[in-house]
Amino acid sequence: MISFDEYKRGLDGICLVEVSGESCANCFSLLPLVSKIVRERGDCKFFHIEAGHDTKELLSGFEIVEVPTLLVCLDGEEKARCKGFVPEEILSLWIDAKIGDCKKLIGERK
Repeated sequence: MISFDEYKRGLDGICLVEVSGESCANCFSLLPLVSKIVRERGDCKFFHIEAGHDTKELLSGFEIVEVPTLLVCLDGEEKARCKGFVPEEILSLWIDAKIGDCKKLIGERK
């Protein structure tokens, strides 16, 4: 089992982390939408965490209390969070805005 700190170290650059539950209907609907949006963008990495006994430490570290939850992270640090099901159009706008914010932060570092 990977620790929270080890997982965060793997989140280099801009990453979208989707947390879902096996028996969650909204999660089942959201995952393909998020995957499609990320594939079309090409400017962020996508990670999926399935809530379960073996991921309790990760969920606790990210302070996940409900699924689905989407996190936008920059170099392992959470920059934005969205909870619950969101329609594709709104989700795409939200992701655009949050990834844009991360890109600005990267530009400011240079």
